Amino acid sequence: MKIVSANAMRVIVAPALVAASLFAAGSAAQAQTAMPTGVRGTVTALSGDDLKVHTRDGKDVDVKLTKDTPIRGVAIANVNDIKPDSYVGTAAIPQPDGTLKALEVHVFPPSMRGSGEGHRPWDLGSNSTMTNGTVGSLVVSNGRTITVKYKDGEKKIVIPQDVPIVALEPGDRSLLMPGAKVVLFAHKEADGSMAANFISAGEHGVTPPM
Repeated sequence: MKIVSANAMRVIVAPALVAASLFAAGSAAQAQTAMPTGVRGTVTALSGDDLKVHTRDGKDVDVKLTKDTPIRGVAIANVNDIKPDSYVGTAAIPQPDGTLKALEVHVFPPSMRGSGEGHRPWDLGSNSTMTNGTVGSLVVSNGRTITVKYKDGEKKIVIPQDVPIVALEPGDRSLLMPGAKVVLFAHKEADGSMAANFISAGEHGVTPPM
């Protein structure tokens, strides 16, 4: 029987350990960069860092929080709260003329200017997008049309009369009481659990529309 020396074993094992550690690091990085999962529903409990949400499609989801998880309140607003130079976000769908039709609009406070700036896919139905940026032109008398400018471009967005408009503001865990309506986006941890990236929680019974 061939005897392998300790030094030879170290030569064999070391690359295997390096490969394993690189795989683990790659898996962790992949988990962090994977598309986040949207969770929309009603808070049923908050115990320590564990949030329980009953989703709109009838599922019960457990989501982890950290001490740094951003929480923002969502309050009713109206079109008069949207002004030139306001920083807004809007979920929308494309129209044949190249404009976007808003599904909702949320107005950020000055302290949150720059949050999520840009234009990207969203998950409120087929072809929906999210655009965060600064309001340029604003026409209220002609179908409520706004131009939203962001770093790489701009979008013209039509806001129908029946589209919900809300204001965002910095919040805390006191908003996560049972019965509160929330929208959150979460990523999967290495152990398969869900961890929140941020949470929007309705104030005074408001359902976040985004």
